[in-house]
Amino acid sequence: MILTARRGGDRCRTVTAESRGKTVHDDPGSGSAVPTRRQDNATGTATSSPTAPASATVVFAEPMACAINGQNLARVGEGDDVVVVGSGPIGCLHVRLARARGATRVFLVELNRERLDQAAGLVSPDAAICAGETDPVDAVLKLTDGRGADVIITAAASGEAQEQAIQMAARQARISFFGGLPKDNPIISVDSNLVHYRELTLVGANGSSPAHNKEALGLIASGAVPVDDLITHRLPLDKTLDAFDIVAKGQGIKVTIEP
Repeated sequence: MILTARRGGDRCRTVTAESRGKTVHDDPGSGSAVPTRRQDNATGTATSSPTAPASATVVFAEPMACAINGQNLARVGEGDDVVVVGSGPIGCLHVRLARARGATRVFLVELNRERLDQAAGLVSPDAAICAGETDPVDAVLKLTDGRGADVIITAAASGEAQEQAIQMAARQARISFFGGLPKDNPIISVDSNLVHYRELTLVGANGSSPAHNKEALGLIASGAVPVDDLITHRLPLDKTLDAFDIVAKGQGIKVTIEP
């Protein structure tokens, strides 16, 4: 069994919705560690793959499946300029998945400079934008010669990021509200005229199906979407508390406990 620790703002807890045939996830808003294991098809949380990934990388199957679901809904594809907001494990997966789906350019936006530099050093976005130092809307518009991005994925629990996503969108862009907001502060301000006149599509994304999980395992096993280097810390069981500390301080992308 592998315990995987994830930073706040990323999807953290998985439950199985057997009646819907879908894996749904929760976002408690803080770093947590959850046990991760391969499961039978009947549970809906993972499916078999012709070539099984290495055991540690299987921790990415569920979040990858959720990212696949989100990018399907946002219709990420060839020729797109994609913005991913949030540089945690989910954000990093979105960057690599968008590339695998044929995106022309992928820009990564993150509020914290240290986290941005760490993630960008691994996933190599076409541009890394620190929202704590510059206006991300202006930065994206400059990178796209004023046109805006074709797809914006907010992989962060931030209402401001969702508002900015609409402002940086190109005509007929697709915007994915992938990261949920805190239950006590779920309201954002939307310029309805931008949605109307630019013909924008706003979609939510929550959970994944067994088919998404099967696709995720295939992408990981084949190396089409590399994930092994996103495990920045591998600790033994007696260092479990250290893993929580690393996550709480935002010092790692993915932290695993491997007994």
